[in-house]
Amino acid sequence: MRSTELDYDLPPDLIAQQPADRRDASRLLVFDRATRAVRHRLFADLPGELGDALVVINDTKVVPARLKLQRATGGHAEVLLLEHLGGGVWEALARPSRRLQPGERLGPVELLESLGDGRWRVQLDGEPDGEPPLPPYIHEPLADPSRYQTVYAADPGSAAAPTAGLHFTPDLLEKLDVERVTLHVGIDTFRPLAVDELDDHELHGERYRVAPESWAKIEAAARVLAVGTTTVRVLETIARDGDLDGRTSLFILPGFEFRRVDALLTNFHLPRSTLLALVMAFAGVDAVRDLYQLAIGERYRFYSFGDAMLIL
Repeated sequence: MRSTELDYDLPPDLIAQQPADRRDASRLLVFDRATRAVRHRLFADLPGELGDALVVINDTKVVPARLKLQRATGGHAEVLLLEHLGGGVWEALARPSRRLQPGERLGPVELLESLGDGRWRVQLDGEPDGEPPLPPYIHEPLADPSRYQTVYAADPGSAAAPTAGLHFTPDLLEKLDVERVTLHVGIDTFRPLAVDELDDHELHGERYRVAPESWAKIEAAARVLAVGTTTVRVLETIARDGDLDGRTSLFILPGFEFRRVDALLTNFHLPRSTLLALVMAFAGVDAVRDLYQLAIGERYRFYSFGDAMLIL
């Protein structure tokens, strides 16, 4: 598959800059793969669309990982913490990367080693105490930082939110049969494709963990709804190798055989992204193209704070 096959034109005013007033007041575009039927609902209507499906959520918690710092020269610097490596050591993105040097101090951060492509191994004094790492297409300050966190977030470790889960409320969750997994979202999940052929794109991997009793319930379920692409990658990784704790570099492209995911809940993704490729793998390339054009025509809101799509 070529990266150009993941292109589409989105009017800038459809990029949601703020979340809906109520989490479950977002719109929900429902697509039934068997009948090709499309329904326009609200997210609060989700239980009526699912039947007896087991809902699997990713309970990772976003770290306040964007640190705005100052160099000894007085210049500004920024460090985005990506993954905790143990102790006070993190993998991070730092800028202006070409000007920075190993051993340099940026407030509570010491630069240990350049890893290339703007990545660094750094030492952080204390716990992360920065801003939510909002995506670059969000240009407005977030009035309530908790809105870039799911209501069920429990395990700190992500550099970005699993955004399909942002629509849930505690009341809505009580109406569903829910099981948890954990995948700490790294920046690679959202990194734009920089290659012509998707087979040439490399995912560096993300940490995940699933309790044995949780997997036993998931494995035995008649139908499983994966909330978000991160949950899909966890479930399909375990369905292949059986390891309940590790790293996954699973790259899901059209032609992929899904072994444990029967339905998918997801937001609308950026063009030329691995996330859009995964959705196309699940629902079909042409079907997703048509659904995205329909969503644009119906003025659905896109990306992290936007509306959602349910693929049955």
